[in-house]
Amino acid sequence: MKLSIVIPAYNEEESIEETIHSLEKALGIVQISHEVLIINDNSKDNTEIILKKLCAEYSSIRYMNNVGPNGFGNAVRLGLENFRGDCVAVMMADLSDSPYDLIKYYSTMLEGDFDCVFGNRWIKGGEVIDYPIHKKFINRIANLIIRLVMGLKYGDTTNAFKLYRRHTIEGLKPFLSPHFNLTIELPLKAIIRGYSYKVIANSWTNRKYGVSKLKIKEMGSRYFFILMYCFVEKYFSRGDFKKLATKAPRIKIVESAQRATIENKDLPTNVSRSQNAS
Repeated sequence: MKLSIVIPAYNEEESIEETIHSLEKALGIVQISHEVLIINDNSKDNTEIILKKLCAEYSSIRYMNNVGPNGFGNAVRLGLENFRGDCVAVMMADLSDSPYDLIKYYSTMLEGDFDCVFGNRWIKGGEVIDYPIHKKFINRIANLIIRLVMGLKYGDTTNAFKLYRRHTIEGLKPFLSPHFNLTIELPLKAIIRGYSYKVIANSWTNRKYGVSKLKIKEMGSRYFFILMYCFVEKYFSRGDFKKLATKAPRIKIVESAQRATIENKDLPTNVSRSQNAS
């Protein structure tokens, strides 16, 4: 099963190279067939120059320029329209998401034949490093509201780092969110439309370089809009958007072999954290 990783990047000249090197190193250990699709979201710095260099260094890397409209959600959506793998993960360009957690996501998807794998930074085994206190407070309140409104047990919907099968992504279209609210649109649609998912612990590390692109004051109403859209779909659409009963074909023998290969590897559990904490 080929893995695609979509990474939106806006003014990430200080981070993107380290992120890609770390990602390629981790995936190389377990020899997962993969591609990394970076969406350059109209960066004003030297991000594109670095991307050209990375494409020359790694055959698995390619990038596209999002000429507009710009924004996190629009950049990710461009990636979701153009990835080539059998499953796709959305990761950040600043190495806040661990490549070794991505391997756990991938192995979990193979093992359980899930449509999606979601991370949760706040359950046993999860970890956040250098998470700003005010953002943590807002994050916990926002996720509590989402849980209450949607009747969910999952407590980290706003976590963008998730893995989806290709047929799941197709079943979630059309996408509505042009900004960071896409991070809740995708999992909420997947859950209410009946796609199977598994929640596992993951880590998050604050960026070493640059500044966060998430503007909380600007995003509040946009998150609320998507939450209300998903609420209406869940309770009033009468199942019109539910997942079809038929599933995409699986090649079980191949996937079992891939899983066995991953499980036999001695993977470090904290490489990306130590790199960020140094």
